[in-house]
Amino acid sequence: MTRPKVLISDKMDPNAARIFEERGCDVDVITGETPEQLIARIGEYDGLAIRSSTKVTKAVLDAATNLKVIGRAGIGVDNVDIPYASGKGVVVMNTPFGNSITTAEHAIALMFALARQIPEANAQTQAGKWPKSGFMGVEVTGKTLGLIGAGNIGSIVASRALGLRMKVIAYDPFLTEERAVEMGVEKVDLDTLLSRADFVTLHTPLTDETRNILSRERLENAKKGIRIINCARGGLIDEAALKDCLESGQVAGAALDVFAVEPATDNPLFGAPNFICTPHLGASTTEAQVNVALQVAEQMADYLVNGGVTNALNMPSLSAEEAPKLRPYMALAEKLGSLVGQLAHGNLTHISIEREGAAAELNGKPITAAVLAGFMRRYSDSVNMVNAPYLAKERGLDVSEIRHEREGAFSTLIRVTVETAQGPRSVAGTLFGTEAPRLVEIFGIGIEAELAGHMLYIVNDDKPGFIGRIGTLLGNHGINIGTFNLGRRAAGGEAVLLLSLDEALTPAVVAEAEKVEGVKTVTALAF
Repeated sequence: MTRPKVLISDKMDPNAARIFEERGCDVDVITGETPEQLIARIGEYDGLAIRSSTKVTKAVLDAATNLKVIGRAGIGVDNVDIPYASGKGVVVMNTPFGNSITTAEHAIALMFALARQIPEANAQTQAGKWPKSGFMGVEVTGKTLGLIGAGNIGSIVASRALGLRMKVIAYDPFLTEERAVEMGVEKVDLDTLLSRADFVTLHTPLTDETRNILSRERLENAKKGIRIINCARGGLIDEAALKDCLESGQVAGAALDVFAVEPATDNPLFGAPNFICTPHLGASTTEAQVNVALQVAEQMADYLVNGGVTNALNMPSLSAEEAPKLRPYMALAEKLGSLVGQLAHGNLTHISIEREGAAAELNGKPITAAVLAGFMRRYSDSVNMVNAPYLAKERGLDVSEIRHEREGAFSTLIRVTVETAQGPRSVAGTLFGTEAPRLVEIFGIGIEAELAGHMLYIVNDDKPGFIGRIGTLLGNHGINIGTFNLGRRAAGGEAVLLLSLDEALTPAVVAEAEKVEGVKTVTALAF
């Protein structure tokens, strides 16, 4: 088996390359290349490990004909065109936890520096002055800290602030009341947070919803004398408005590690009163740089070698431990999606994926993605579990996931249903043993079959002699039948015939089969 090949294109801890090698990947470390050089090189690689320097643009992705995964050693992925990568079927991962403590500590450090005006006091003291009376700071004990974003980093900042005897309030649309209690914080809305907080720290990604979350209006309506710290992403604060508020005294101080435009060699905030800044140092500790490099290597190798998906931004997570258990279910799900996609006709706008029995106890997201990967091949051959959900969304396909507690005739079952102009059409399958996917129902008719290779699906009248006529037709064309699977609604009624064949049928043979006495529909299938 050929080993996956990985390119490390940015400087990172050398142990990352060692981990790739130990886990079954070949790796090249080539840093500092121009975009043109990367484009010329990337086509031979299955994985690309980056930090912030490499820009993974549409041009790079178009050239990356073998690329399966991009791993960012760090949190921010502003340098990766994720929607385009998703459309190309490339998994994009980051390492959101490797530098969490480091970034949280930097936010706390900036809060102290802001509270006691340490940078300016240091500068004046080293300039030969002794400005003891010129710097009157504030204590943090007893003050209220407002968190905008209470995820991994925000929760660490909260724990440190509580240890400093601060009161912590938090705004985060995804924060539950139970989690807030567990963290020891009070959940509030954003306007309440800004009206009550003495210090505010931001810990949220930059999205269309969070861009300029601290707008001019919000800054002007915030508690007078508020102090703001941002170690998250540039663009969360209206920088021109922040400068005006610092100059007016509405904001007592601000400490930024990130800017809307970086490198920030020039910025309207430079020189503003009570303003502190650092050059995006939130993740810059020895420990953090080692951690994120090792984690991205582990995650990428697990995906390329074992199929495990961790911290992916455009695909459901699937741990290396889950992957072996889920793999046969995903194979079944993909075949069911492919089958219904090949058989159902017309403009399909809704698909439902139901799981019951043992399948209902598993992580359902990879199963849904596998169904969509099979189904969306009706539109394009270049579909996988990464881009299928995006392609489905582009086509306006409504996707439902249903989990049943019950166990029916089978100990585990997956059912896929699409809405057609003729009504709902569904197929269902199970596993024989723990590994073998089997079809057990097609459009309401029970039938047991393996879905593989070239197949022929026929709906016919259940009349004597029909099987012989089909067998004779195929024999006359020298086409060998591998397996022969039958099902019917009732004796003498509608029946289905599912054959596996040793070779694909030509359109001419399919057309001839359509003329056989008793045939209603004929469809050539491929899996």
